[in-house]
Amino acid sequence: MKKQIADLGFETLITADKIEERVKAIGVQINEDFKDTVPLIIGVLNGGFLFTADLIKQVTIPCEINFTKLASYYGGTTSTLKIREDIDLSIDIKGRDVLIIEDIVDTGNTAHYLIEKLKLKEPASLTMCSLLLKPAALQKKIEELKYIGFEIGNEFVVGYGLDYKEMGRNLADIYKKVN
Repeated sequence: MKKQIADLGFETLITADKIEERVKAIGVQINEDFKDTVPLIIGVLNGGFLFTADLIKQVTIPCEINFTKLASYYGGTTSTLKIREDIDLSIDIKGRDVLIIEDIVDTGNTAHYLIEKLKLKEPASLTMCSLLLKPAALQKKIEELKYIGFEIGNEFVVGYGLDYKEMGRNLADIYKKVN
């Protein structure tokens, strides 16, 4: 199915049914991996809000949830590689098992920035979960990235929380830009 968002055209890449199925599978793995702890789950806004909400509904173990807000796209279709932090994580994570929930890891710069910042707060462990990974765009390897929903090509995507010019976040499917 094709969609027009602002001045760009998009076509379906991943359906809502496939996303739901994958989110459930990741939830099962998180429940198993963190069964002996009470993890602190940190959702990364804005793009990760739907994925975080759906994923934590699958987490049946005790957990805490908090959010931070980072940006590197600023309304365009490529990362600026400059990270803007709009909401700082103000809670104490020392000695905690922390699970970061991201919408997408493309260059890896934003994920690397957040992980390095959180390491300074001395958590017991840091693990990352991302709905999408663009291996071809990756500039920094993210050792902490343990859970990946889908690997995609180096293409611009919207939907399921991801946006173009702040639009398209509300779409249930994920769409890729058509050339």
